[in-house]
Amino acid sequence: MTVNKKAEWTSFEAAGQRFHRLDVASLLGADFTRLPHVLRILLENAMRSAPADETAHLPQAFRDWLEEGSSLVEIPFLPNRIMMHDTTCGPALVDIAAMRDVLAENGRDPDLLMPRIPVDVSTDHSSGVDVFGRPDAFQRNLEKEFARNAERYRLMKWAAAAMPGIRVHPPGSGIMHTINLERLSRVVVSEMHQGERWAFPDALLGTDSHTPMVNGLGVLGWGVGGLEAEGALFGVPVVLRIPDVIGVKLTGRLRDGVLATDIALEVTRALRAIGVTGDFVEFFGPGVSTLSVGERAAIANMAPEYGASTGHFPIDDKALAYLARIGRPPADCALVETYARASGLWFDPEAEPRFTRAISVDLDAIEASVAGPRRPQDRLAAGSTRSAFAPPLGGKGGGVIPDGAVVIAAITSCTNTSDASMLAAAGILARKARARGLQPPDYVKTSLAPGSPTAERFLRRAGLLDDLEGLGFGIVGYGCTTCIGNSGALLDAVRSELGRESFRPVAVLSGNRNFPGRVHPDLENGFLASPPLVIAFALVGTVDIDITREPLGFDAAGEPVMLSEIWPTSAEIEEAVTAGWDVADFDAAYQEAATRPLWVDLDAPAGPRFPWDLASTYLRKPPFVRPQGLLPAKGHARSLLVLGDDVTTDHISPANQIRPDSAAGRHIIAEGGDPADLNVFASRRGNFEVMIRGAFTNRMAVNRLLAPKAPAGFTRHEPSGDIVPLTEAASRYASEKTPLVLVAGERYGMGSSRDWAAKTVALLGVRAVIAASIERIHRTNLIGMGILPLLLPAGAHPDRLDIRSSDLFEIDLDPERLAPRCEVPLAVLRPHGRTLRLVLRAAIETSLEITLLRAGGLIPHVLDGLLRDGGGE
Repeated sequence: MTVNKKAEWTSFEAAGQRFHRLDVASLLGADFTRLPHVLRILLENAMRSAPADETAHLPQAFRDWLEEGSSLVEIPFLPNRIMMHDTTCGPALVDIAAMRDVLAENGRDPDLLMPRIPVDVSTDHSSGVDVFGRPDAFQRNLEKEFARNAERYRLMKWAAAAMPGIRVHPPGSGIMHTINLERLSRVVVSEMHQGERWAFPDALLGTDSHTPMVNGLGVLGWGVGGLEAEGALFGVPVVLRIPDVIGVKLTGRLRDGVLATDIALEVTRALRAIGVTGDFVEFFGPGVSTLSVGERAAIANMAPEYGASTGHFPIDDKALAYLARIGRPPADCALVETYARASGLWFDPEAEPRFTRAISVDLDAIEASVAGPRRPQDRLAAGSTRSAFAPPLGGKGGGVIPDGAVVIAAITSCTNTSDASMLAAAGILARKARARGLQPPDYVKTSLAPGSPTAERFLRRAGLLDDLEGLGFGIVGYGCTTCIGNSGALLDAVRSELGRESFRPVAVLSGNRNFPGRVHPDLENGFLASPPLVIAFALVGTVDIDITREPLGFDAAGEPVMLSEIWPTSAEIEEAVTAGWDVADFDAAYQEAATRPLWVDLDAPAGPRFPWDLASTYLRKPPFVRPQGLLPAKGHARSLLVLGDDVTTDHISPANQIRPDSAAGRHIIAEGGDPADLNVFASRRGNFEVMIRGAFTNRMAVNRLLAPKAPAGFTRHEPSGDIVPLTEAASRYASEKTPLVLVAGERYGMGSSRDWAAKTVALLGVRAVIAASIERIHRTNLIGMGILPLLLPAGAHPDRLDIRSSDLFEIDLDPERLAPRCEVPLAVLRPHGRTLRLVLRAAIETSLEITLLRAGGLIPHVLDGLLRDGGGE
């Protein structure tokens, strides 16, 4: 812990102990309570953890923010912990293992590279739905998970032993954000420093875009790419400008039967409509006090879907009640309350802080909703699913399974399973439907994968698990499963219909993303819905219905069963939660997960350096781990890809199943992999050879250089004119010493935080990404790989610029002239002497980002410091 001794410190008592705290309010006086809570936390963090000579200007900078509602002033941020999951931790550990090798090969001690901040690693992204609808589904899926991923899990066990401070939560422990909420978050941290006890707000970074879920408890955290987390782990400061903060005023109270999912989808729609990319969002107003922590967490979880860095709910009585319900000692709760009240972090429902912008959401007006069929922000009334399709559903028919059939129905993801109320709602609807004799059609693949291992105990005690299992919604795992694309194979009856004209199969899931191909590579359409709505759509087996007005089916007496008849009431949900809740479940369930023999008995290497297996198809030393970065080459550049709007990180670097006939699949098979079980891309992120072959192979990533159509993952090489795979084009251009750019439309890089969406682009030789807009986390990942992010001027768009593969790009930029948001002239040289001139803007926010770009990326920057003086940053 770092303590700025020149800051204003005071002491207080809580639960009979004396604590010291930084008195930030005294630095701003009356202005302090005008700040949003997130800025109060950021100011405290900077003033406490950074040297006094680097922070003396910050109180005035925050006063200036109050005047303008915005700022370009940079502030340091020191998280007290970091969270990672297996598919971001795996690549990071591969990088770290390779960096340790570089140190050893240059005569340095590998242990110089040691985490300076504690990191918790969950293993949640590798859980898949291979087996479902049977009592042993969870155990069989867990065994398959270990069989596929043992190499990666051994790497994690090696890292935990070799580098103290890394703690791994084994498979079956739940989803990282639920673990964070239930087990790891302290809200207020107490630490000893030089014989004195200090208290300060819990604040973290996570290598997953849904890290803000913990903001529902009052903890400030946000998602970063794996590269940025690697830097924070090893002493590279996190620097950000004082963020714009968007206020969302909540008024009213939810109507009976309306769930947190419905609020989250409406907030997502409303904030995407005004544009909040990279901003912080804070919820205020009297409606906040009516929401439980579980409901708040679901809304905060969706921050990346509404484009924000984070969505924050301040500390109040509901936060204390939640801490007590999960078994936190009374002394911990007393510390949270006393500190929050004393330091100005306690929530006042009547207060209206100064925000950059603000909108209002009336909770009374929220209705049962879904979002889709392709984007989380496209909210619809629950009964309007058929209206989302053009041409209309039904088409020519002719198949056994109807157009618009629900072929995957999954209660999945931390977003909507971490709140016991939503699990209870699903169980109650299942019980009522089962009593009326309803069952899903046999083409629907059903699953339940809660975020917490406590769910089984809770549902069983509440008497709801049998009913869920009776409809096919038995527990298949405690991990991300379908939400991350690990949905497993479609049923045979569905696979036989794929490719038929007018057959558009659909997934319905309680997750947070429904981008085409994400849930399953053969599914372009999906709807996000609350857990009970997922079951309702599974029962009817189609989205070609107004589910709120048409029957779900008919009972044994031939009477129609309407959704309103089996929908759970708030009183029924509360009764079930009370019956099923037992605080002892938390310790028992997590202890069981940590001591399963599959994990305990897994052997792992020991020593300061990881022993690479040259025959491995999972773990390979990446070529970008070296002291010198991949600096921009001189000369005219060509475009490797030209893309449209909403190209997500799933499109850039897929996470789902690897097909045997794909370029990545053929490579793995050639290296000795099993064609029948090639696993998913998310599990192969330790092998750059696989990941580069998967780049941009999603069929929705249309390369406009190849109009009108061409296979995904291909481009035109110039000047030969050959249409070749991206990897071959990149190799040719590299041999010709031709630098490359990538051009894209709006919201480029939206979605997951995966750093491989930047790593693959770097390995393909791209040195600049030129886009209409770039999502926050992907932008930082690009910079972490030494790729320059550039923004097109207003009104310019790839579709209107008519870029061809024959065009040459001349970027007029001296690296020494880089500055945050600087102008960058671009000349597009076209055949026959024509030239298009544009003034781009560098999507650079801080001086640290300039340092990283000049170094060629984060890894060269860190290695250079360690090799130069052995001390890093």
